[in-house]
Amino acid sequence: MLQQSEWGICQQAAERGLFVPAFSQSTATTHTRIAVPPALTLPVIETEFPRQLHPYWPRLQENTRAWLLEKRLMPPDKVAAYADELCYTDLMAGYYIGAPDDVLQAIADYSAWFFVWDDRHDRDVIHKRPVAWRRLKHQLHAALDSPRDYLRHRDPLVVGFADSMVRLYSYLSRRWNARFARHFHAVIEAYDREFHNRTSGTVPTVEDYLVLRRLTFAHWIWLDLLEPSAEYELPTAVLKNPAYRRAALLCQDFAAWYNDLCSLPKEIAGDEVHNLGISLIHHEGLTLNEAITEVRRRVQGTITEFLLVEREVLRYADRLDNGSARGAALAAAVRACLFNMRNWFSSVYWFHHESGRYRVDSWDDRSTPPYVNNDAAGEK
Repeated sequence: MLQQSEWGICQQAAERGLFVPAFSQSTATTHTRIAVPPALTLPVIETEFPRQLHPYWPRLQENTRAWLLEKRLMPPDKVAAYADELCYTDLMAGYYIGAPDDVLQAIADYSAWFFVWDDRHDRDVIHKRPVAWRRLKHQLHAALDSPRDYLRHRDPLVVGFADSMVRLYSYLSRRWNARFARHFHAVIEAYDREFHNRTSGTVPTVEDYLVLRRLTFAHWIWLDLLEPSAEYELPTAVLKNPAYRRAALLCQDFAAWYNDLCSLPKEIAGDEVHNLGISLIHHEGLTLNEAITEVRRRVQGTITEFLLVEREVLRYADRLDNGSARGAALAAAVRACLFNMRNWFSSVYWFHHESGRYRVDSWDDRSTPPYVNNDAAGEK
């Protein structure tokens, strides 16, 4: 159950107008609770992690749709048919509660870009385009360091990324920017390792996969973005605090592994090799049903442990609040970041059951998502 101090955070945020219930009837477009398949149901998420939605969400959805069109990241027909039902903005609006509207918009656009990039990476694998992938990899590394130099690049994916970086780099210090860049350079390289694994048919061991997954899922990126959302750059001492760091990793491990659980049919159909379930089947000799059970057990473990470590982080925040204005501000920022780590559980959970990204059974071709541009240019 939520502790009194945790409910206090929720109540304070509500009073400040920082979020609205996810199933609010106050917006033109509302959520409708859907039935979750029994194999994927997590009752503790539905009961102990109240779902939130940033009040800016309706405009967020509209603006990100327009941004995808403006940057030519998806063809107009696919934006019209699929952008809203993919629910990319819902995911971010359920996570970064309390973020200023412009910060949330920058994060949501970047998140939509990330999904499009993930799809391009997948098509480069499927269509055997190593030269195209290597070119894109080098361009993203360069754009990450000097985004303004790539705002007029010929590849819309590079332009969209550069635009996102210019905006995200404008909120906090150069030190934060350097940390974010360091983290995303590692993500790009992890995607490169995944490209080579997939094209060579290499299934990573469970241990290797878990390390790689924290990079391909971009754990540290989504955690870095908690800070501009809270309008506060956390000091190194907080980021390295064992309880804070553990809570951060648990919310992201939950998201990554629950994604694996929900994506397993899609990724088996697409000849994927990167999924915790696939590694368990290939290297541990588990059957499909046994692998599903084991992934689910690990997912549930992250929830149980988070509920324990969350209390430690709240106590840590109380100690930081030493009576000074600086201590109060730091403690408030830590509590805000922790609150949004908690929100990651519910936002990710419902996203996987509302987004068209995971409705494999409705696709004409289970290996080709209908929302991707499957006719992208090949090697040049």
